[in-house]
Amino acid sequence: MTITENFRSADLIAGLSIAGLLLPEAVAYSGVANLPPQAGVIALIVGLVCYGLIGRSRYAIVSATSSSAAVLAASSLALVGADAAARVALASLLVVGTGVAFLLAGSLRLGAMSNLIARPVLRGYAFGLALVIAVKQWPHLVDLKAQASSFFPLLLEMLRRIGEWKTPSLACGLIALLALFALERAKKLPGALFVIVASIAASAWLASLGVVLTGPIHLALEWPSFAMPADAQWLSLVEFSLALMFILYAESYSSIRTYALKHDEDVQPNRDLVALGIANAVSGLFHGAPVGAGYSATSANEAAGAQSRLAGLTAAAVVLILVLLFLQFIERIPEPVLAAIVIHAVSHSLRIGVFHNYFLWQRDRLVAVAAVLAVMVFGVLDGLLAAIAFSVIMLLRTLASPRLAELGRVGEHDYVSLERFPKAAIVPGMLVLRPEEPLFFANAGPLFAQARLIVARRADIKLVVLSLEESPDLDSTAIESLQEFCAWLDTRNVVLRIARLKDLARDALVRANLAQLPKASALDYSSVDDAVKGECVRN
Repeated sequence: MTITENFRSADLIAGLSIAGLLLPEAVAYSGVANLPPQAGVIALIVGLVCYGLIGRSRYAIVSATSSSAAVLAASSLALVGADAAARVALASLLVVGTGVAFLLAGSLRLGAMSNLIARPVLRGYAFGLALVIAVKQWPHLVDLKAQASSFFPLLLEMLRRIGEWKTPSLACGLIALLALFALERAKKLPGALFVIVASIAASAWLASLGVVLTGPIHLALEWPSFAMPADAQWLSLVEFSLALMFILYAESYSSIRTYALKHDEDVQPNRDLVALGIANAVSGLFHGAPVGAGYSATSANEAAGAQSRLAGLTAAAVVLILVLLFLQFIERIPEPVLAAIVIHAVSHSLRIGVFHNYFLWQRDRLVAVAAVLAVMVFGVLDGLLAAIAFSVIMLLRTLASPRLAELGRVGEHDYVSLERFPKAAIVPGMLVLRPEEPLFFANAGPLFAQARLIVARRADIKLVVLSLEESPDLDSTAIESLQEFCAWLDTRNVVLRIARLKDLARDALVRANLAQLPKASALDYSSVDDAVKGECVRN
């Protein structure tokens, strides 16, 4: 058997394996998104086919995801309220809008935009979102018509109404959940499919006990039609489409990049943007759910032995066959089992260990915890925005805290921080300073104020060397603050030399042409030692 034949057989087996996982998850995620069951099935087939034909990752499985379903539910609720029919009608427009946003981002080559969300934010958001989704699935697990929708009010309501939980429904859901966790140890076996088949076999008996079944699934393709929002809603529609696109791409790119690094493959983010854009646009046209490369499905595909995108295309074919031949059985899946499938799927994000390094390194702990709390307190969409805003605020807080290191000489040529190396020599009549963060508008003024205090304490100083190695560029506030510092030094007959300028920062100072600074050629000190000796590279 040739290598190609090996790949094909491995992909066929992987496709068959993951189809049993993807189909029940697609139906379950439709419920999370407050859409009819067929929305998830349509999205699954469209996502698998579109990405399989256009995308570049060998392992990515593009289908409805828990996070995108939750974001869509929150978006439609914010736009049209609790009207179920209006939310379903508007959902298609949001999904198409998400696809258009993806395509625009791809055409503008914005593939690196997911990096705007810090990893602690993503991990905290995923953890908090998993908690929110799990809690919101619990009413389906116990057959409770809950009134609250936010995390804490819903949690309190369920505890308050614990006497109304339906025992048969709860038992069905818990048994399904335990079976899913037990079967996940056999990575190549479709545990979800086994649970689904068993629940369908017992559906008549369960229904007689009062357990609710999925109900009719209508898969007839309809000519695309949309509920156009009122004029006042267009801006909100665009905002929600962009938010949905952003979280979908952040999740998808994280999954794609993880397995690309694991298997030493190239990542083509702009191509993936286009593939996700087409998949979402087509899914929305046929009233499907939003799609992305979810981590759980992608990891299941890789664990099943997939070698190429043929695995996803095989899964799409298997799902289509299952739907065409066994739709009446899929309609008999008990709702508690679907809720258990969702809870089991999101449980992979409920691992405290993902935060271990942040506490060990003592970095970004508050950001990760804030992201968890934000989605629980403010909801799916506002929580993401709040978490991103908090991470940016913490970054600005760090950058805006001026840290100015005074350097001393070690050996003949090296200059190091006196705080870290207190035995380094201080050269009489000279002061060497290095900002520890990039100079910009928020820290330039306070930093040069610190520099003036240091200079003022030493009456013997005749030369100040400023090492700007941490500043890739200088904005106008930084240049003005530097000019004021130069003028102040000039009144004290102190010479200023700037060392280790990056190209953009040097060009900015050349254009500024500050009177107190030497000519452009004197801005080319490649090291602190060169600046001390007055030896320019271009001299």
